[in-house]
Amino acid sequence: MPFVKTNGVDMYYEVHGQGPAVVLAHPGGGNHLSWWQQVPAFARELTCITFDHRGHGYTRDLPADPGAAAYAKDLAGLLDHLGIQTVAIVAQSMGGWTAVGFAEAYPERASALVLTNSTGGIREPELDRHFDAMKTWQPRQIWAGAYAPDFAQREPARAFFYQQITAWNIRRPVNPGAQLELVHQIDPIVERQIPILFVTGEEDILIPPRLVERVARLIPHAQFVQIPGTGHSPYFEKPDEFNRVVLEFLRQQQGIG
Repeated sequence: MPFVKTNGVDMYYEVHGQGPAVVLAHPGGGNHLSWWQQVPAFARELTCITFDHRGHGYTRDLPADPGAAAYAKDLAGLLDHLGIQTVAIVAQSMGGWTAVGFAEAYPERASALVLTNSTGGIREPELDRHFDAMKTWQPRQIWAGAYAPDFAQREPARAFFYQQITAWNIRRPVNPGAQLELVHQIDPIVERQIPILFVTGEEDILIPPRLVERVARLIPHAQFVQIPGTGHSPYFEKPDEFNRVVLEFLRQQQGIG
């Protein structure tokens, strides 16, 4: 099993496929297995790098773990280990903080960003009010919003697998929304014209589409796509449509990898 020592943790990672490099940054309720429906499709034309954030999957956290504040540096260490200078990042929910944090700290290394059901720490007043309200939610309310309300009824086997992936994590964060406190700036993305696509599900209650679109409007060159019939996890709920949208975007970009 491949591990790399990065930023004080032993990070688990996998590499699949060949071609330009893309990192898949999983959500807070997931780990590298979250991307089981993406890797087979993406690896046909891309080098897919999956990993476990600290405190998830096989990557253990530290006693006084800095959480999302360390994610960008963690990823930089992994890429240095792999000898990859520039990379596109596809990031779901919590993984968005990794993607935007990486682009903020190392803008020359981010060739493209796909933020799915996430603003990655890019803030906006109405979004701030929503996040403030979320602080009063019980953890079960947050986990219940992981996908569309009728997904478990429509897709019981995949909903069960989603829950198993979440349960497999070494330690669930006490507060799954703790990273909401972390703020990232859009200046490097705007100044370097880093291609960025926001993808969301029309039934997402955790980060509603209207709020994601408001953030997308802050970045003049950003693209925004909403996938119907999905909640907070379109990558899991409608993988074929998600994969098509993301791959089309990545193919449009120059110099990926």
